[in-house]
Amino acid sequence: MNRNQIEDLLIRVRDGKLDIDAAIKHLTDLPFKDLGFAKIDNHREIRTGYPEVIFGQGKTPFQIREIVEFLLSRGNNILATRVTPEMFDEVRKISSTAVFHEAARCITIRMREPVYPDTSIAVVTAGTSDLPVAEEAVVTAEILDNKVTKIVDVGVAGIHRLFDKIDEIRKARVVIVIAGMEGALPSVVGGLVDKPVIAVPTSVGYGANFGGITALLGMLTSCASGISVVNIDNGFGAAYLASIINKL
Repeated sequence: MNRNQIEDLLIRVRDGKLDIDAAIKHLTDLPFKDLGFAKIDNHREIRTGYPEVIFGQGKTPFQIREIVEFLLSRGNNILATRVTPEMFDEVRKISSTAVFHEAARCITIRMREPVYPDTSIAVVTAGTSDLPVAEEAVVTAEILDNKVTKIVDVGVAGIHRLFDKIDEIRKARVVIVIAGMEGALPSVVGGLVDKPVIAVPTSVGYGANFGGITALLGMLTSCASGISVVNIDNGFGAAYLASIINKL
């Protein structure tokens, strides 16, 4: 339940449209629901503005289905990241509106009408190989009710490609920049825009990329101001932060 739903519940009790026993039933699972293998945080949206997101890696398809089924009973939008086709097959048994985003490895189910701010988020990748992380960021930002512009393959090896899109990037309120290899692109973008830049290092690259460590360290030591950095391949974390900034 979010804050508005709780206020509506209390108003209905006050006005005699809902009895106390029924109201207690609605509130029984606050602040969390214990499924045995997971404790679902029903207070998350009240505290942070967004309901709990499911991290699929390490969970079984059955566990994903059970978690999704409970969240659906609460009327929440659903986002599950790092999922498999087998997990989606289980979710489809309980929701015909579930969508599997193959490239992003995400499942979404929209239960509420989106309310978009006037501003937007730009998701920019250095290379096509960074697209899986970018897609995770795009899917996350969209299910959190943000308009998203995706700009792909504008890395420093062909910097003229970035300049061709820079006006479009500057229209966004916050920019997510995703890069592997040496991770140089966020520094370049950070020196060209007056908006916050969220840098995402990826594990894309040959041996000395060290699974994204080289890109991560390069972004952390950027000489451009206004750049924050999230973990390697963490498109979800970047989009979640970008959504908060976009709605300030």
